[in-house]
Amino acid sequence: MKPFRFVHAADLHLDTPFHGIGRVPPDVARVLQEASLEAWDALVRLTIEREAEFLLLGGDIYDGPERGIRAQLRFRRGLEQLAERRIETFIVHGNHDPLDGWSAISSWPTGVTVFGSKAVESVPVRRDDRTLAVVHGISYAKRETTENLALDFSRAQGEGLQIGLLHCNVGGTAEHAGYSPCSLDDLRVAGLDYWALGHVHRLHVFSDSEPLVAYPGCLQGRSTHPAERGPKGALIVEADDRGVRELDFEPLDRVRFLDLEVDVSPTDDVPALHRELVGRATAIRATTPTRGVVLRAILTGRGEVHRDLLRPGAVQGLLNELRREAEGDHPFFWWSAILDQSAPEFDLEAVRARGDFSAELLRLSSLLKEDDGRRAEWVYAAFEPLRRGSLQRWLASEPLDSGALVDRAERLALDVLEDAQEA
Repeated sequence: MKPFRFVHAADLHLDTPFHGIGRVPPDVARVLQEASLEAWDALVRLTIEREAEFLLLGGDIYDGPERGIRAQLRFRRGLEQLAERRIETFIVHGNHDPLDGWSAISSWPTGVTVFGSKAVESVPVRRDDRTLAVVHGISYAKRETTENLALDFSRAQGEGLQIGLLHCNVGGTAEHAGYSPCSLDDLRVAGLDYWALGHVHRLHVFSDSEPLVAYPGCLQGRSTHPAERGPKGALIVEADDRGVRELDFEPLDRVRFLDLEVDVSPTDDVPALHRELVGRATAIRATTPTRGVVLRAILTGRGEVHRDLLRPGAVQGLLNELRREAEGDHPFFWWSAILDQSAPEFDLEAVRARGDFSAELLRLSSLLKEDDGRRAEWVYAAFEPLRRGSLQRWLASEPLDSGALVDRAERLALDVLEDAQEA
C-alpha cells in the first residue's frame, strides 16, 4: 500500500483561561484570549498543507462541559475547511468536555466522526476501494470516568492500519488526574498498530513500545506549570499498511510559556543581574520570533546580590523595569514573575557545626524537608490566617510547593539571624 499521512493532536482546550501569570496589559490579554483558537486554526492549516488523509483529536477539545459559543463556532469552521478538502476528522471527548456537557452543534460536516460513549466504535478510512486505516474510539460519557476503557479495544479483521483513539492516563502519570487509567500492557493486548492518546499535556512517545503509543501534548500551553511549558503542537504520522514509519512533532502554539533559571553567583549587583536577564531573554526571543512569550525567571545560587534582592521592593522593581523595557515588543514578551530562590554566601556546614540558634534553625528545617506530613502541617499552619475570601480560592486553585516554601523560609530566617549577629 502507498504510504499515507495523518495528524494527531489532543487537549485543545479551546477558549481556555490562562492561570498563574498575574494581571497583564490589554495587548497581552488580547493575544492570550485568542491563543488557543489560533492554535486550532494553525492545526487545520497544517493538516491541509501536509496533505493528511485524516486528523485525530484525542479529547478535551473544550475546556469545560459548558462550552462557549465562540469556541464551538471556531471549531466547526475548522472542521468545515477540512471536509471541503475531503480530510476526515475523528474526535473523542475527555474529562474536560464529556458528552453530557452542553453543545450548540447538532450536526457535523461530512467526514467528521464523533465517537460515542456506550462502546468502542470502529470506523474505516477508505481510499480508492482500499482501507487505509481503521480508527477505534470511545468518548467519556461524564467527567468522572475512572474505568479502564483501553480494555474494550480490539483489532478489527481485514486490512489497514489499526488505530486506537483514547483520552486516558497511561501508567498513572502524577501530573494529571487518573481518568481512564491503564498500563502499556493493557494497550498492547488490543493488538493495534498505533495509539493516539490525549490527557497528558507533555509530548511523550513510548518509543520502545509495540505498538507505538503517543501523547502529542496540549496544543497551546496555559500557564507556567511544568506540563504547560515549552513547545506545544501536534504529531504528523507517516504510515503504511505495515505500521507507522515516522513521527514528526510540529509546534503550533501561539504563546509559549517558559522558565528561565539564572544563577546569581557570577553577578556582583542588581545592574549586573539585570544585564544577565536581558541577555538571556534576547536569546530566547531569537528562538521564538513568531510567538508571544510568557517568561518566569527563577534566581538560584549564592552571591552578594542576594542581600540586595531581599530589600523591600527590590525584586518587584527589577520585574517592573524588565516589563517596561519589553513594552511594544511584537510578538509580546511578558515577564510573568521573578522567583528569588537565591541564597547568601553562607557556609551552611559551618553554621550547623556552631550549635547556636542558627544551627537549630537548620536542623528544624531539615526535619521539615525530610518529613512530608510534618511539612504539610507546617505549611497549613503558616497559611491558616490567610485562608479567607479570594486568597482561599487562590490557594485551592494553585497548589503550593511546600518544599520551595521551606527553602525560602529557611533562607529568610537565616539572613535575619546572621545579620543580627553581625550587628
